[in-house]
Amino acid sequence: MPVSLDRLLVVGISSRALFDLEVEEAIFRTRGLEAYRQHQLDNENEILKLGSGFALVRALLKLNALTPPDQRLVEVVIMSRNSTETSMRIFNSIKHHDLDITRAVLSGGASLAPYLQAFNVSLFLSLHEDDVQAAVNSNVAAALLYQKPANTLEELDQIRIAFDGDAVIFSDESELIYQTQGIEAFENHERENALKPLPEGPFARLLKALSFIQNSFRNASGSVIATPPIRTALVTARSSPAHERVIRTLRAWDVTIDETFFMGGVAKSDVLAAFKPHMFFDDQAGHCDRASPLVQTGRVPLRGEVRDSKE
Repeated sequence: MPVSLDRLLVVGISSRALFDLEVEEAIFRTRGLEAYRQHQLDNENEILKLGSGFALVRALLKLNALTPPDQRLVEVVIMSRNSTETSMRIFNSIKHHDLDITRAVLSGGASLAPYLQAFNVSLFLSLHEDDVQAAVNSNVAAALLYQKPANTLEELDQIRIAFDGDAVIFSDESELIYQTQGIEAFENHERENALKPLPEGPFARLLKALSFIQNSFRNASGSVIATPPIRTALVTARSSPAHERVIRTLRAWDVTIDETFFMGGVAKSDVLAAFKPHMFFDDQAGHCDRASPLVQTGRVPLRGEVRDSKE
């Protein structure tokens, strides 16, 4: 029977997000495809340095070592516009770093978006904005990674992931009210709809998958093991009275977030530096720009036209 990825957390990651390919990217942009091709062939056995998404991917793959061999939790798929011919350096680097990655999409310059659903990708990470936008437009959770901060952690004993709320975990429905009608209308709307769960946003599915994995590490008595392998945080610009709808929504989803910060407009960067997430997802460029020097950050584009929003 064919192998099914339906019950796994599947992370699709570009080769440039997994490894540091900035020199190669510059060669491609300044000297063209043939120069890039020859460079990759000439350096086929030169191991690539670690990229922005490497630490998170390695840690997620380690979750599989905590379960029986027939109960994998995570699958990682390399998704690259490289051709088959120029891909050996990537595979050699994967082998060198002992990453349990066996599946790949090598599209030879074509768009990667059509293959995301084929591999049941739950999260797509890339440094190419057009690929990320295409993924978002295909209803796949995706983020444009920033370059690694100077203090990035490579070995992760506990995976820590932080999320923004509106337009990331939740839809941008309430955000649009804020943008078009102002803060008073936004607060009134959230107060009036406090008992109505927020619609799911692009990262709701990922959050639920992480919650499922967390629950799988509970012991028979229902308590959490001493150091659970995943810890999540919600870092949102919301504050009272807009907090109630968030709390009730998470209850309705049967999802527990370990730490929640209702910032009320205060800059998120100091809280993120204290929480020390290994990935922070936000839809606002301003938040991402301030967070990216401190923690690994991924910006979540909106579907369609990008809009300004509250910082």
